[in-house]
Amino acid sequence: MDEHKGHETERREKQKELEVSRQQIQQRIQDREKDVELLQQEMEDINVSADKAVEDSEKSFNEVIRLLQKRSSDVKQQVRSQQKHEVSRVKDLQEKLQQESTDLKRREAELEKLSDTEDHNQFIHNYPSPSPLSESTHSSSIQIRPLRYFEEVTAAVSETREKLQDILRETWTNISLSVAEVDVLLSEPEPKTRDEFLNYSRDITLDPNTANSYLLLSNGNRKVAVMRENQSYCDHPDRFSVYEQVLSKESLTGRCYWEVEVRGGGICVAVSYNNISRAGCLYDSGFGFNDRSWSLRCDTNGYMMRHDNVFALVSGPASTRVGVFLDHGAGLLSFYSVSETRTLLHRVQTSFTQPLHAGLWLLDCGVSAELVKVPEVITG
Repeated sequence: MDEHKGHETERREKQKELEVSRQQIQQRIQDREKDVELLQQEMEDINVSADKAVEDSEKSFNEVIRLLQKRSSDVKQQVRSQQKHEVSRVKDLQEKLQQESTDLKRREAELEKLSDTEDHNQFIHNYPSPSPLSESTHSSSIQIRPLRYFEEVTAAVSETREKLQDILRETWTNISLSVAEVDVLLSEPEPKTRDEFLNYSRDITLDPNTANSYLLLSNGNRKVAVMRENQSYCDHPDRFSVYEQVLSKESLTGRCYWEVEVRGGGICVAVSYNNISRAGCLYDSGFGFNDRSWSLRCDTNGYMMRHDNVFALVSGPASTRVGVFLDHGAGLLSFYSVSETRTLLHRVQTSFTQPLHAGLWLLDCGVSAELVKVPEVITG
């Protein structure tokens, strides 16, 4: 009996624990179902917002296109109208001159006939009273110009085109950044503070087997400089043979952060798939000139982002250090100007299909770049 009562007591205690567990599970189920509903709503909101953005942007661009077409039609109409006016003016003057020429020829013929008269009395009788030849009222107004009648119109239109191209090039960067600012669904937020970035810092070194033969690696294969003399590296299929480029030894996936210290102008901080061409033309092997690499050029004139040979001028504070944040799974790649503060220069939102490698392209002699160990004191 005592054992039975003990079992009953234990059962009641276990039953209470079981009920608590069931309640917790039920609450968790409710929470998850609510989360699923929220995510469903978020997905619908994303689709609605994206559709509206596409519709509004198409409407805006179509309005610009219609305005340009109207301006094109206006210019054409004005040129044709002016052409008609000028041609009519020239034709009218031409007819007057032809009439004057006809009158002069008739008068000259009459005088010639009179001159041939043999009868003196008839000559004197028919001789017209002397009158000086009147000065032409038309020929003095004729000024033959080189064929430049509408060149100023062409120049003005060309200037407008160049200004529009500059505006579109500058605003495209802002549009791209705005699109990239959209939070990636279910992805972690991008780091904001230096400590948050340092949580993803990677110890990256350069691969000597990929270094162009005019590049000198040092400081544990972290620093690279352009040399005037060939470094006589051994042959290797991974070596860049045309441009002064080098890739990291480590492949990069997940979330990674690294910083590059640049000295001198003309350096491209890049990421690339490992299958980028090591030889061939610029569009095959140059960082940023193909669909296998992304490149931020840093020089004294500022920054320029390039991918698949599409470039965008980037504004931002000058700095000797560039930070790179990669979220491979989310397809996120961000470049930062790093000094006392960190300023976003450009953000790429895409879909990476392979592991990436950090890359450096040194464009001028006398420049160098180094993959610094972070955290490290900012000196530039």
